[in-house]
Amino acid sequence: MEKIVGRIEEQKLLLSLKDSPKAEFVALYGRRRVGKTFLINQLLGSDFAFKMTGVLDGSLKDQLAAFSDSMDDFGYDMEEKPKDWMEAFKLLKRALKPRVESGAPCVIFLDELPAMDAKKSGIAKAVGYFWNSWASLFSNVTLIVCGSATSWMITNIVDSKGGLHDRITQEIHIHPFCLKETEEYFNENGFQWNRDIILQAYMAFGGIPYYLSLLSPKESFTQNIDRLFFGPDEKMRREFKRLFATLYNRPEGYIEIVKKLCESKHGVTRKELAESLKVSNNAFLGKKLDDLVHCDLLRKIPVREKKIKKNDFVFQLADFFCIFWLTFIQKAELENNYWQHHINTPEINTWMGLSFERICMSHIQQIKKALRIDGISTISYAWRSKNSTPGAQIDLVIERADKIVNLCEIKYSQTPYSIDKDEYQKLLNRREAFSKETGLRHSPWITMIASEGLSQGMYSDIAQGVVTKDGLFG
Repeated sequence: MEKIVGRIEEQKLLLSLKDSPKAEFVALYGRRRVGKTFLINQLLGSDFAFKMTGVLDGSLKDQLAAFSDSMDDFGYDMEEKPKDWMEAFKLLKRALKPRVESGAPCVIFLDELPAMDAKKSGIAKAVGYFWNSWASLFSNVTLIVCGSATSWMITNIVDSKGGLHDRITQEIHIHPFCLKETEEYFNENGFQWNRDIILQAYMAFGGIPYYLSLLSPKESFTQNIDRLFFGPDEKMRREFKRLFATLYNRPEGYIEIVKKLCESKHGVTRKELAESLKVSNNAFLGKKLDDLVHCDLLRKIPVREKKIKKNDFVFQLADFFCIFWLTFIQKAELENNYWQHHINTPEINTWMGLSFERICMSHIQQIKKALRIDGISTISYAWRSKNSTPGAQIDLVIERADKIVNLCEIKYSQTPYSIDKDEYQKLLNRREAFSKETGLRHSPWITMIASEGLSQGMYSDIAQGVVTKDGLFG
């Protein structure tokens, strides 16, 4: 078995299914390329009684043909071909019955289930009937349904209002790797890259295992970027459209949201987004935003004024590949070896600074651990001043139960960051505005999250906590 990097809790949960005293129905979902299928194959593949993978963009006829092929692969004789999903699961039940009744482990894996839902296919109804009428009666049965179209999985399986209502016994959301897991992946695969280079790789690819697998340890990071995005192969230049076509039946509206959010450094509220897109701020827009959050493409950050507003959030583009693609790839035809020719240009340096901020926002637990407050109850949110001129904003505020609030200032640089007089005054003004406008009776501590640490100088004492890039690696 190939070694699995990370996924510690998910591995424990999936392996525990083998000893479960009852039938298990598992819904597993996550962004395209995040490693869902690999995880299931590696952990439970030896116990598969049946596995089928849905045909992307396939018709009902295509899906049923794939079902028949899978039945053949597992050695089940079929005297007839199913005409619909109800017939297909009737045949599957008949094929599995001897194995189930023998008491042997019986794992049924339906991969890319949303793809099987061709127009009016009734796949969710058929799966529900199969589970409720038969599979759920046997303690040695584990039914795993998996899909990249997260919104479909949640609507039709996890939060089903039909036959699958409240039937899921385990729900598993597979997220991208964190920095620590990404570093472990590189170490396992022979990369001699330090944390500066791993951080840059994360900025471009995020913690998406498939994207990381395309990188070569025999090339520098710069050479890898040029090969994958700016060379003759251009493998990754086509990935953006494929990503959204896989996740959504009508991806155009989702792409417009993602493009608009890529233009915003700090993120926007739903109202601001609606105004910018010139669309109604209605439940339809809210559903799209939730779909993007469920796929780990967007981040939903609470906002504080006098109190934390339950129904007001800042939405921020959180997918690093999308940020990279929209920043560099979509704009124009770029020359070969573009990255090598533009290292240290303002465009690339600005992108690195923005991406580092997004990395910090996706590693709040690691930041808390680095500050030694991971044992304290906290809430994290963003804050925008309504009164300051010029406007003040803090992307990350960590409010603690011990009556301290960390006001985090995020800085990316190649050398230790130096606070000058102007920066010092801005930090003072921001701290004062936060305390005055929120009325929060916590001690406000300026916390610097600086990739290379903080240079000691006349104004550095304003920072009452410092986290470096090493802290983000946990």
